Amino acid sequence: MHPVTQPITTSELHPLRRVGGPLLFVTLGYFVDVFDLLLFAVVRVPSVRDLGAGSDPVEVGALLQNAQLLGLMIGGLVWGRLGDRRGRRAALYGSIVLYSVANLANAVVTTIPAYAVWRFIAGFGLAGELGAGLTLVGEMVDRRERGTATTLVATFGTLGAVAAALVGEFVPWRQAYAIGGFLGLALLMLRVRLRDSPMFTRTRATSAHAGDIRRLIGTRERAARYLRAILIGAPIWFTVGILIVFAPEFAGVLGVKGEVAAGRTVMVFYLGGSIGDLACGLLSQRLRSRRRAVAAFYALSVPATLVFLTGAADTPVAFYTLCGWLGFSAGYWAVMVTMAVEQFGTDLRATAATSVPTFVRASAVPMTLAFLALRPTLGMASAAGLIGVLAFGIASWALWRQPETYGRDLDFVEDDVARAIPSATSDACRS
Repeated sequence: MHPVTQPITTSELHPLRRVGGPLLFVTLGYFVDVFDLLLFAVVRVPSVRDLGAGSDPVEVGALLQNAQLLGLMIGGLVWGRLGDRRGRRAALYGSIVLYSVANLANAVVTTIPAYAVWRFIAGFGLAGELGAGLTLVGEMVDRRERGTATTLVATFGTLGAVAAALVGEFVPWRQAYAIGGFLGLALLMLRVRLRDSPMFTRTRATSAHAGDIRRLIGTRERAARYLRAILIGAPIWFTVGILIVFAPEFAGVLGVKGEVAAGRTVMVFYLGGSIGDLACGLLSQRLRSRRRAVAAFYALSVPATLVFLTGAADTPVAFYTLCGWLGFSAGYWAVMVTMAVEQFGTDLRATAATSVPTFVRASAVPMTLAFLALRPTLGMASAAGLIGVLAFGIASWALWRQPETYGRDLDFVEDDVARAIPSATSDACRS
């Protein structure tokens, strides 16, 4: 242990049944987070059309999505630093307030530029919820049940996208955004009592460098660990940011005989994703390995992407079924974020756990820009296929190089990492 850090006692780590209140709050928070984040994908077409999309709604939609993702990227760093310096609870509450207000503002925009600004602010707010919540839960729960706790959060939380799809299909887009904003404010009114973990409280009192963003890249080893944590999740947002967001347009060029609705595509994708998150989390517990569970889901994702891009699903029912397969195979989100939580010491854990998923989401920005640049020359399917090859190839390399973290004791700070990481690397090599 670090000289100034006393180890936590067994009584300070609880089984799941003793953290019911915080676990419920974090789970409901992630539900609302996903609802608000994916609502744009559901209402993109009607909202952009009503505000004046111009001649190419795909390009306008990509602009708005990238504004949201840019907000996520910046917000991930800001909320993460706040979480490590002021507390996981402060980041969690602040995030919920900001994205709730932003979504209420989205309900009354009248121009595309204003829409882009408020999507940026909404993205900034949404960046803090998941990382702060999972860090808080991960530090409170016994390490043998950590994977189960984070899986429960992600499995139920992902259903927020299903709720967004249903609301977006039956409610006008402005009212849909208003519902998202009021859901977040209602969450704060639950008044669940949250306390920061003993790990954080102790580290905050002894570390002068907690939450220093520069330390994430302060050494070559730590920078590589951080970059790999991001790259492991990039294929998820290749699937979401390109294949699912633009699914109606893909259906048109791939010869699907019938109309494909954006809301239904999102709904079946995230229904599959919710089941996949549960399956991947349980698999990681069964295998006692985060890395092998994610690798198994990569093996499911690649053929699903190939079938999608070859146009084998030529009816709406077959197309929606394929989107559900894509969702299930991309259901390693919870395990990926859990790996990020477990990779870093308590003094940088919220910064890493908040910024990693937001940078994963923001990875859709360069992928979308590359897709738009290649589309006129290669066509939609070939352009997406080339980007997918790069995303899965780089992610597989990152996963192979990343240390195994299953069952790791989280009561350490980054100054201890020279001792903590080699041990995990040896475990990964033996596995």
